[in-house]
Parts: sequence; C-alpha cells; structure tokens
Amino acid sequence: MRERLLVDESSVLHLPRYVRLGFDQLRACWLVLAPERMYVPDKIALEILKRLDGVRRIELIVDTLAKEHAAERKTIATDVLKLLQELADKGLVST
Repeated sequence: MRERLLVDESSVLHLPRYVRLGFDQLRACWLVLAPERMYVPDKIALEILKRLDGVRRIELIVDTLAKEHAAERKTIATDVLKLLQELADKGLVST
C-alpha cells in the first residue's frame, strides 16, 4: 500500500508517466487516461490539470485562477485543493 499524498498549497504536482491528458477527436472532448481508467474532466478541472507542470506550486495556480476568474481566492483554493486531493488519492497526480 502506498503512502497517501497530502496536497496543500505548497505542493508541486504533475501527471505521472502512466497518466495522459489529451483531446479525443472522436469524442470531441478532453480525457484523462490512466491504466484501465478514463475520466472526462469538466472545464475547470481541465484548466487546473493543464497547469500541473511539476514546477509551479499550487499556491501560484490558485492565485492565477482567482485573478483570471475574478473570484475570491479562498473559494478557488478550497475547490482546487479538494479536486487535487481527490486526484492524488486516485493516483492521477504526483509530486
């Protein structure tokens, strides 16, 4: 059993080698592909996933999203951290 990755604003995440984010022409939508699993991210999840480059801290991603969407930073942070923790628990993001 692997140790649980706890995501916080100081985390720097990326998609592991076995996870792919790509546009499916046939379905005309973005997909997250993992071994024997497939997810269809919504528009907001896709924005977050595209920013996981293994360089930027979550804090910077939250700041950028809050500015781009003219939203309260605390609300954005809560939503981003919740999503990323769920993805980490499924093994779809890593440090």
